[in-house]
Parts: sequence; structure tokens; C-alpha cells
Amino acid sequence: MGLVTAKARILIVARDEARVGPLAEGLDRLGWRTITARGPYAAMAALADLTIEAAIVDLGEGGESLDMARRLKAACAPRRLPVIGLGQPDRRWEEHEFDLFLAPPLEASQAVTRLEALVRVAVAEEEFELRVQTFAEQGRLLAAPAPEAGPLRILAVGEPTPSFLSLSNALSAIGAEVVGAFTAFTAFDYLHDRRFEAVVLWAGDNRKEVLQIATGMRRNTKLYHIPVLLCLKEASDIGPAEAYGRGVTDVASPSRSEAETARRVAELARAHRRQNAVRAALERARSSGLMDAATGLFTRDLFASHVVRLAQAAQARNRSLSVCVLKVADTAAVNAARAGGYLDRAIPQLGSMIGRLVRVEDTGARLGAEIFALAMPDTGLAAARVACERIAAVIACTAFEAGADRPPFVAEFDIGAAQVQAGESAVRALEIAAAEAGRRRAG
Repeated sequence: MGLVTAKARILIVARDEARVGPLAEGLDRLGWRTITARGPYAAMAALADLTIEAAIVDLGEGGESLDMARRLKAACAPRRLPVIGLGQPDRRWEEHEFDLFLAPPLEASQAVTRLEALVRVAVAEEEFELRVQTFAEQGRLLAAPAPEAGPLRILAVGEPTPSFLSLSNALSAIGAEVVGAFTAFTAFDYLHDRRFEAVVLWAGDNRKEVLQIATGMRRNTKLYHIPVLLCLKEASDIGPAEAYGRGVTDVASPSRSEAETARRVAELARAHRRQNAVRAALERARSSGLMDAATGLFTRDLFASHVVRLAQAAQARNRSLSVCVLKVADTAAVNAARAGGYLDRAIPQLGSMIGRLVRVEDTGARLGAEIFALAMPDTGLAAARVACERIAAVIACTAFEAGADRPPFVAEFDIGAAQVQAGESAVRALEIAAAEAGRRRAG
């Protein structure tokens, strides 16, 4: 087993460290510290000693590696551990609880994109389990995440060359529904009008336009999570590192067969469909009848019950948990709007904006007439404070009506954040965050 470091985030399981050495070095440089285990016993020892966020298993040798995902997940329970299989997709591996398959060689920047997404899905799935328990106490049942059935929807973008058409046919052959777009303009029309689980970009002669599509998708909140696979042509001047830096999820070289590339696209699409199912399940909580009617956020009592459960789960799963408090600040404009009754009219929109600006796994609540709170699982204090400040900054860009004889007003927030410490109650952390909000203005 490689050198153990208390800050390792990713476990790599591989018999031959030379096969994964460049990947481990690249991940280390990008801040995703790794530890490499040569076999199952070393892997279990690493999980026992370290807080591993995800694992990558080299499936090149088959055999016992096929069962590694199940064993690794069981060892980390109740914390969910995403496991990536490094090898060619195969039905046998789908049955062994791998979350995703990526074909070698795997670029570190490519791996980071997938790891970030998988870790967030794991946290969201944990959050859903906790919400089921909290809502059950109130007599409400939440439907479990159910990935959509039917053919995977793939958008293929590129010039209608023989290679482009061959890949489209290969995708259709494995049951995908393929829509072709020959220009970036047409591609974005399709992306805004229809739902897709993956996008395939064919790097023809117009290199700049192809990368602009990937970059544009990453700048759009609706399209941000859709995986993008870039198919390179022979002698392409687009390097993998550049492609990943521009928002591409995976890169297929021209040496790979169309059938293999199609399987890789399908893997990315299935993972995306699963992510959407988890998000949809969490969003359904808004229509449970338990939320604050004006804002759609958790009520004070529901939040109090849930945040206690969150703190207990964070300790059991060895994850961090932070809470934030946002209190409408007493500025001159707000005071005038409050006196005229216009602040009360704006509060539902303020709360709704907070609910849309947080991650799906975060819990937003309305604690009082003008006080909101957030519970953020798997989030340290610094990151929570930054998120809180960004939410306040976005809302501060919105003007609200203040009456016919007054200019519109903006709502600023006094904010506070605290991380739940070992042996400390969630209520205590909320008290600390509330006290800080009484002293500190956002920004």
C-alpha cells in the first residue's frame, strides 16, 4: 500500500501501481490527495484509517476486482462511497454496484469532474434518506429516487462525416435515442427545447465552435450537469487537458472503435439520469405540505427536527456539517420598506430565491419573519460561509417594490455560519451562527 496520509480523499485500488501512477500524481496536484492499495486487505485498512470520499478500482485484471465496489461500499456504511471502475463497461460490472465506468487511460482533470459529481450525488442520496425519516415522523412519505425509464437521449453535434454517422449508429444500436445537430446554434436550440442525458461533440475542422459548446453548457445552470464527450479526429490539435478545462467530461481518441465510444457515452448518460432522479426526489419534498407556505422552505419546527438528525448522521458518517443564518439587515431602505409593509410582500420571493440558490442536498428554512437558515452537509465552515455570502450577494442584486413614491429597495443580510463540532449539538451551532449574524453584514 502506498504512503498513508491523513488527508487522502481518493482510494485507488490497483495491483500494478504503474498503471495508475500518472492518475494518482495528477489527482494529488489538483488537490484530490490519493492513496493506492494493491489489494482488498490494504484497501480495507485505508478505509478504516482515513475518511475516503470516493474510490477508483482498476478492473484490468478482472477476478476479485469485480467485487471490490460492493466490499468498499459495505466497509464505509452508513456513509455512501462512490466507486469508479477503470475499464471497459460490461454488464457483469453493472451488477457489482460500480457507480461509473471510465476507460483508461484516465486523465486526472477528467477524473476530478466525475469525482465531484459522484460525491455530490452520494451526499444527496444520504440527505434523501434522512428526509424520509424526518417526513415520516410527520406522517408524510417521500417516493424513492427512480431513474427515468426508456431510451437514453443523446445529442450528437458535428459535421455529418462518415465517422460521425458511424458513432450515431453505434449509439442507436445500444438502444439510445440520438438527435443530430450540425451547428452550435442548432445544438443550443435542441438543448433548451429538449432534455438530454449526454452530449457528444465531434471535433471536426471547426475546433473553436466545438469547445464553445462545452464552455457554454458549463455557464448555464440548466445544462451544467449534462456530461459532454468529445470525439477527437486524427492529428487533432485539441489536447485532453485543454478539453477538460473547457468543460468536456470525457475524451474519445480516434483509435477507439465507435462501439466502445458509444458504451462510454451510455455510461455517462446513465450516471446523469441517476443524478437527476436523486435531485427530483429531493425536490418533491417541497410539495409535501409540510413546508412554509410563503417561501417553500422548511418551517422552523421541521428544520429543528431535521437538523438534529443531520448532526447525528454527520457524526456516524464522519462528514462535516455546517449551518448558516441569514437575517434581513436593518438598513434605511429596508426599514422604510418594512414600515410601509413592502418588506412583508418581498419575503416570499426572498425565501424562494434562497431555496433556488442552494444545492439540492442543502436544507433551507424560514426560522422567523425575516430570518432564514441553511444546513449544509459535507461542508466545512469556510465553504459554508462563502456559499452564504454568495447567496446574499445574488439577492442584493434584486430590487423590490417600495411604493409609488419611493425607489425600489434591495434586501441585504446579516449573516453567520458555524460548523457542528464533535460532541456539540446542532442547536448550539445554530446559536453561534445566529450570534454572528447579529454582528456581521454580508460582504
